[in-house]
Amino acid sequence: MVSFALTSYADWLKPELIYIALSVMVAILIWCEGQMLKKSDGKLPKSKFFQFSSFFDTFWFFISLVALYFLDFSPLALSVPAAYGIYTVFGWVYGTRLLKRQGLPDSPKELVIPVKYIAYSQSFALIFFGLCLFVLFRSIFPTLNLTA
Repeated sequence: MVSFALTSYADWLKPELIYIALSVMVAILIWCEGQMLKKSDGKLPKSKFFQFSSFFDTFWFFISLVALYFLDFSPLALSVPAAYGIYTVFGWVYGTRLLKRQGLPDSPKELVIPVKYIAYSQSFALIFFGLCLFVLFRSIFPTLNLTA
């Protein structure tokens, strides 16, 4: 028999969970960016959606730092902003190393994002998406008891 208790609306609609719900959207944006980069063979797409998405992903790093400092995350939920911070910092280092190997372009228009970096970003997006959904699920159904 499966039994669960749904917490009241006010109990789970907190800034911490809003941050995590928005993180789900960030994971989707990262995945979409990777798909757009694959379609353009690593060249930066000129679409407004890509520009917005790229800006928002970068901005989310700073929001994650603020969230770590000001929000009261449960131990499990704390993994969401921590994971995003680690992904971003490591991504900057990894991306820079990959670009140095292939040679830095003379202008941003000539920049080609390495396939390995796109794979790194999309791999993170999948894992981050799952983590965020799991944390949301555990927050909304904290006493889920799966017993036979």
